[in-house]
Amino acid sequence: MKSISELTDFYYKTLYPTLEKLEDDRKHLRYRITVVGIFYTFVVLLMGFGFLDYLQSIPNLFFVLGFIYVGVGAFIYKFLIKDYTKEFKNKIIDPLIHAIDDKLSYISEMHISKDYFNRSELFTQSPDRISGNDFVSGEIDGVKIEFSDLHAEKKHKNSKNKDTWETIFQGLFIVSEFNKHFKGKTVILPDTAQSTFGDLIGNWLQSNNFGRSELVKMDDINFEKEFVVYSTDQIEARYILSHSLMKRLLAFKKKSQHPVYISFIGESIYMAIYYSKDLFEPSVFRSLLNYKIAMEYVKTLHLALGIVEELKLNQKLWSKR
Repeated sequence: MKSISELTDFYYKTLYPTLEKLEDDRKHLRYRITVVGIFYTFVVLLMGFGFLDYLQSIPNLFFVLGFIYVGVGAFIYKFLIKDYTKEFKNKIIDPLIHAIDDKLSYISEMHISKDYFNRSELFTQSPDRISGNDFVSGEIDGVKIEFSDLHAEKKHKNSKNKDTWETIFQGLFIVSEFNKHFKGKTVILPDTAQSTFGDLIGNWLQSNNFGRSELVKMDDINFEKEFVVYSTDQIEARYILSHSLMKRLLAFKKKSQHPVYISFIGESIYMAIYYSKDLFEPSVFRSLLNYKIAMEYVKTLHLALGIVEELKLNQKLWSKR
């Protein structure tokens, strides 16, 4: 796996000329979207004024039409950016993935399976709908790995008996498979209870989380402030969470600024890094030449793979098998 400095060189020497060309395409596309958006809104308003008396006679029709307006607008936007997005992924994301490691393969229209999501036990709800894209699979230093953008949702009925969708998780989901077997199940979650309610109440809430296994208290104060650990095997959980791994996780949390969830179950490690956006999708309204935007995905992924590498090198983890 190449270092961040090597990937930075690859970005500037190999990809930057392509990004400059795509930046010109982005500006033209932004202009087209703006023009189409103004025309679309004008037509809708014109039709609305033409049927104003009729619309006022039907309760809640304005809200229904507003919903349709947004839905059709989103469809038009997706249609307009389709070719640009495909070109960006083919010319930028695909080469970046291979630059990280040439044993990785990339398929833009696939995603991690629902079975993997449920098997991870990172979230207590099973999704009714799962979507995603930008699937990557391969092997790094002898460890099989798969990851993709993923959006998992749960269906509920509202007070009017209509379906509504709740997001369980949205972000980068990673599965890595080792040739060793974890005896128990260990889950590491963001510590929202302690940071929200303080040590006393937070510890009580953690200990009484009935949807989880037994709480594991770690001896690293900084780690305890950021994460909470549950496991069916207290001893194994402490072998897994070595001091060096806890430092890696703390560094990851600090650098990524996104919630991270990790579980160790069977022969696999599952990682979920929460984002409110699709990491692979190019922005139409922000410059592609911004280094921070272009490399955000690579840096996040590199940090995550570093955690997998730490586990592979930690022979003490397997010494009790």
